[in-house]
Parts: sequence; C-alpha cells; structure tokens
Amino acid sequence: MSQKKALKIEGPIRPAHLEHGPRIDITRLEKDIIELGSIGKRPSDGGVYRMAFSDADVQARKWLLGKIEGIGLKASMDYALNVFGLDDRAGTRSSYLIGSHLDSVPCAGVLDGALGVMVALECVRVIKEQQIELKENLELVATSDEEGRFGGMLGSQAICGELSLDYLEHVVDVQGNSLVACLEKHDLQMYDLIKARRHREYMSGFLELHIEQGPVLERSNKDIGIVEDISGVFKWRVQLIGEPNHSGTTPMDMRKDSFQGLCEFAGEIERILEENGSDDARATIGKVQLYPGSPHVIPGQTEFFLVGRDFDDGKMLELENAFRKALSAISRRRGLMFEYEVVSRLEPTHCQPGIVTEIEEVAESMNLNYMRMKSGAGHDAQIFGKYMPMGMIFIPSLHGISHSPQEWSSLEHIEMGANLLLRTILKKLQQ
Repeated sequence: MSQKKALKIEGPIRPAHLEHGPRIDITRLEKDIIELGSIGKRPSDGGVYRMAFSDADVQARKWLLGKIEGIGLKASMDYALNVFGLDDRAGTRSSYLIGSHLDSVPCAGVLDGALGVMVALECVRVIKEQQIELKENLELVATSDEEGRFGGMLGSQAICGELSLDYLEHVVDVQGNSLVACLEKHDLQMYDLIKARRHREYMSGFLELHIEQGPVLERSNKDIGIVEDISGVFKWRVQLIGEPNHSGTTPMDMRKDSFQGLCEFAGEIERILEENGSDDARATIGKVQLYPGSPHVIPGQTEFFLVGRDFDDGKMLELENAFRKALSAISRRRGLMFEYEVVSRLEPTHCQPGIVTEIEEVAESMNLNYMRMKSGAGHDAQIFGKYMPMGMIFIPSLHGISHSPQEWSSLEHIEMGANLLLRTILKKLQQ
C-alpha cells in the first residue's frame, strides 16, 4: 500500500469553511503528513515506530528542523530534544506556543501528535509567507516523549521545569531500558535535561490541535471538538508476590497464587470506579507479566500496570486510595505481598475559559459544526496548562481508533481544524 493510500483519502473534499482571508494549503499539509509518516514506518505491519529517543524519533526531529529552516524561521532543539521554530518578527520577550509531539507508541498511526505539529508548521508558514504582522512572537514546538515511554510527558515537563535528577536517574521504560542509556546513545547527558527549562515569562500561552482518539465526535456527527477539560492520569507498576509451586501437587487451598490475586482485584475495578470516582472515571490493566511463567508452575509473582483517570483531582485521589486498600486486603487474605511504584501522576487540567470562548467564536464565524467536550487522553497541553493559558482543538478519528496503523482522519476535517487553529492564532495575536 502506498503512503498516500495509507491516509485513506476518499471522496471529494467539500469547500473549506472560509470565503476570504488567510487559509492553510491542504495539499502542502498532506505532503508534510506523508513525509513525516514515512519516518519510522515498518512495511511489515504499516505501523509507525517512532518511540521517544529512538533513531527514528531523532531522524524525525532533524527532518522538522530542516522544514523550519526552509520557512525562514529560527530553528532549534533543546537538551530534551524538543524542537522549536520561532517567528520573532514581533520582537517581544515572550512567545505564544503552538504544536504537539513527534514521538509515537509502537505500531502507531501517522496522525497522533504528528498532525498537531504539521498543522502548527503550516500555520506559521502561512503567517510568514503572507507577512502577517503579529503583536507577539509565535513559536512552533514539537515536544519529546509525550507518549510516556519514560513515565510522564518528559519534553513538556522539561520545558516547564518539572523534572528532577532523582527521577531522571532511575526511570526506565517497560522493557527495562534506562533513560540514561537512551540519552547517552545520542550523546546527551541526564543532567542536560534540566537545562531545557524555560522561564515562564518567555511563554504566554499554548494551543494544540490533535485527533480526538475516541468516537465521541464521529458518533455525535460533529466536525470539531473544543476541549474544556483534560483528564488526570496515574500509572502504577504493581507487584503481587506469592509462592511458586508445583501446579499439580499443591492443593488449591494451600496456594499463594499471585495471579489469582490479580484476577480478584480486576473484578473489583468497576465497583471501585462507581463508588469512588466521578462518572468519567476510568481504570485499565494493560500489561501483565507472570513469573516464572511456566504452564506447570503456580505464578509466584505477578507484575502489572494499573492506569487510572479522572477529571476531578479529589476523585482521582479517592480512586488511588481505594485501589491501594483493595490490593492490600486481597493480598492479606491470599497470603501475598503487595508492592507498588507510582510511575507517573498527572493532575487533571482545565482549559482556559477565555481561550475556549475564543476558539468557539472563531468556529462559529467559520460555520463549523462543533461541540465542547472533555479529553480522556493526556496531552502536552495539560502540562503547559498548569503554567499558562491553554486551549485544545480536536478533529474526529474514524471509529475512534488511535495508536494503530488504522488511525486516520479525513483531509476535510484536517483542513477544518487547521484553518480553525490558524484563525484562532490570528484572533489572539494579529495586530
């Protein structure tokens, strides 16, 4: 399958919802999406493998730096491998940031994160080409490790000064690869990541366009989502430790089966969400490893990852306490030991109401069919949003699919979202 077909462009594109004024070039934007999508793509399954700090990830960042330089903007990359493209014609001390992330999960699609970067690139390109004067510097940012290979959202957290040396020194990915080793592969040092911090006086706000990664817009027959809230999320690495023994000679009532402890806990998740979380609470066990892993040996140790989400930080704390108590009680009853490590925790973040209103006003002026909505997925915007005004725009994902080669959004929706971002930038920053 060719790269163009991979985008699954079908049918005619209806006229854009703009009759006059600046607008993005959808043909040029499509070309950028295809070019970037080829970096880290494997023919065997069609998936993109651009995990944070991998060779493909670094290649994509170098590609973007070349694109930025080609526009005539100031291109740079910091010690955390965040890429920037600065339009400093306004000559202000601060910049208004737009963008998303370049890294991917294993076997990803071509749009998640990357689309927000490519749309931001097209917006700054149009503004520069048409010599539109802004009252403040505009800056594209493509963050690193938003997908959480090493826990949180390392790139945006580095920019905002949220990283600590203790965390950086000990953090590993799910395969056990250390961040330190991955950095050294690219001649970077752990201590250098602290230097990526940017003082907040140099950043006045952040806007991000992203695919929804869910089915709400499609099922609601809406073309645009204007995000009001972003879910908080915590990730735990949990170990239940029992006793490995012969599966044939050990009676059921004499076992210390760690996997049975996990099974019992999994059955409690829905109850805990109903009793302790909000209506939007979610929890997932997405990776399980049994030891010693033999068909004829009772699992003496079970390791799994628990991810919980909620839009209310108080409710999220209640969930964490309830999960901890349930695991402790189950372990006590089954003669197991219970250990857990908080891999990452991101608080829920509210989009700045003024920006939400501005995006909505622009959407109405473009006659777009939109809705306000929540984001159940985490984004760089929730890191930036703790320190500066922040807003997000969603476009629909077909069948709500994301983190998969089957992920796609129509060019029509991409064009709508990109022009909405462009017009929102101009509403905020044009002289």
